[in-house]
Amino acid sequence: MISIYMLRDMPEVVTRALSDRNSPEETTVILDKILDLDRKWRASKKEEEELRSERNKLAVRIVEEKKAGKAAVELIRDSGEIGAKIKAISETTKKLEAQSKELLMFIPNIPHGSVPIGKNESMNREVRTNGIPLKKSADVLSHYDIAAKSEMIDFERGVKLACHRFSVLRGPVAKLERALINFMLNVQTQQGYTEIIPPYLVNTKTITATGQLPKFADQQYKAEGEDLWLIPTAEVPLTNLYADEVLEESALPIKLCAHTPCFRREAGEYGRDIRGLIRQHQFNKVELVKFSHPDRSFEELETLTRDAEKILQLLGLPYRVVELCTGDLGFSAAKTYDIEVWMPSQDKYREISSCSNCTDFQARRANIKFRDSKGALELAHTLNGSGLAVGRTLIAILENFQVDKKRVIIPEVLRDFMGEESIEF
Repeated sequence: MISIYMLRDMPEVVTRALSDRNSPEETTVILDKILDLDRKWRASKKEEEELRSERNKLAVRIVEEKKAGKAAVELIRDSGEIGAKIKAISETTKKLEAQSKELLMFIPNIPHGSVPIGKNESMNREVRTNGIPLKKSADVLSHYDIAAKSEMIDFERGVKLACHRFSVLRGPVAKLERALINFMLNVQTQQGYTEIIPPYLVNTKTITATGQLPKFADQQYKAEGEDLWLIPTAEVPLTNLYADEVLEESALPIKLCAHTPCFRREAGEYGRDIRGLIRQHQFNKVELVKFSHPDRSFEELETLTRDAEKILQLLGLPYRVVELCTGDLGFSAAKTYDIEVWMPSQDKYREISSCSNCTDFQARRANIKFRDSKGALELAHTLNGSGLAVGRTLIAILENFQVDKKRVIIPEVLRDFMGEESIEF
């Protein structure tokens, strides 16, 4: 959530940011409503404070008259009437503040000044590449062709057990998925991240704090009749571990990682990536989360991105890093790097990780603060990134390390986890 003070003092900055983000017109309408509510709130608050001041003056006079032996009946009556007015105005003030805060939940984060301005992903900027793609679609069977040839990836039984965009992994491919999870966690804990096993169901307050609610409720799975939501990413519980807490400055940065299944409805996304494992309703992911001092959060974003890249480097998979433009940024992000791995069957790079600095946007919603060296309280900055999306990493291995459309060589760093050197199909 952006600061109401920023909106109040620099509305043109927020308006320009929404324009740069290519936000829909309805967001600008919401912004105007917030500003109107804030004007009313300030007027109401001013009246409330003036009445409190008047009542305080009356209290002094009442004490003086009673000391003088007077009943001060009229002053007491006036004070009571002012008290009733204060109560009524205070209710109005609280209502206006709550309405303003509710609408602020629909306003995205302000892009950092270094983010390239652009309307959509076509204007994202390539930052660097690593490795050379050696295979193309003519050289390999796609992972869904492998599924058709063997039972190691079973989409039909996934549909039978659940519905479209669920799958069943079997035998060596299931083992490869598990090996990737263990490998990713080992690498990240060696890089200083503390491993967490969080709940996979969280309450409304928790999933609201990271920005999924209320705007993206249609993308989430909710437990009927309960205040519980299936997590769309481990970012949600990890970021909220310190909700309503005060951290010590000396503890920053705090670095956490977790493997969890992720659950996403992908409402309205059925025209994209229909085939295969690319876009599933349930998938495994290793997530990286950081809590940083505001002065160092953009440096921490660079290192977080490098930490995620490390997985692909050790696996020997070709990839590139892309800086997202303003129009392609996620709702909570102020700056994002996407890591895209080479997918031979598609002859293109595909996103395998998004690494974002959310600045104080999530911390304000979750009330995550730290105490500086002078004892003052400040909002922390939160960062997150996939390290990595396991299913997409699995696809990249099946295709990039394929031999003669019959066999997949297991990357050397996974062989201790797998106990074998190849998969035949």
